[in-house]
Amino acid sequence: MSRRRDFLLQSFSIIGLVKLSAIACSSVGNKNTEIASTPSSTLTTERKSMKLESVFGANSQIPTKYTCDGVDISPTLSWDEPPKETQSLALIVDDPDAPRHTFVHWVLYDIPPTVRQLPEHITATKTLPSGGVQGKNDFGKLGYGGPCPPSGTHRYFFKLYALDKNLGLPPGATKEQILQAMKGHVLATAELIGGYQRQL
Repeated sequence: MSRRRDFLLQSFSIIGLVKLSAIACSSVGNKNTEIASTPSSTLTTERKSMKLESVFGANSQIPTKYTCDGVDISPTLSWDEPPKETQSLALIVDDPDAPRHTFVHWVLYDIPPTVRQLPEHITATKTLPSGGVQGKNDFGKLGYGGPCPPSGTHRYFFKLYALDKNLGLPPGATKEQILQAMKGHVLATAELIGGYQRQL
C-alpha cells in the first residue's frame, strides 16, 4: 500500500513539472514575438529631418527689416531636397512666447515638392506664382506678419513639413486647420528658430 502511494505521488510530481515547463516555454515564445514586433512599429512613426535656412542663422536675431520695426516683409527661406514621396510642403511660422497663446505669423501650404526656396517679400496674395496657398495669421490677415513682441525677446519658429499629399484647403486656412489636415501625412520636418526684441 505504501509503495503504491509513493508511486502515485511520484507520477503527480512528474506531470506537474511537465506542465510548468510547457507554460514557461509558451511565455518565452510570447515575449520573443513582442520584442520582434517592436522595431517595425517604431520605424513607422520615424520622420526624416530636413535643413531650413534663411538670411539669419539658427537661434540668432532676426533682422529688423523683417519685423514690425522695419518694412515687415518675409525673409528668404531655402531648404534641401524632401523625401521622394513628397507631394507638397507646408510652412508654419509662430511665436510660442506670446503672452496669451502661441501667436501665428505665417501659414503657407500646398507648396510644390520641386520648390526649394521662397524669395524675400512674399506678397499677401491667396496663391503664389510658383505654387502654394497662403493661410490667415493671428493678425487676421493673409500671408506674412513679422515679429512684433510686446516686451522682451521672443523666439520665432519657422517649421517646414514635407507631406505625402496636397492638403487641398482653400486660401485663408488657419494653423489649426492645417495641422488637422496634416495628421498622419508628415514625411519629414525642418525647423529654424530666430529671436527678436523690439527696437524702442
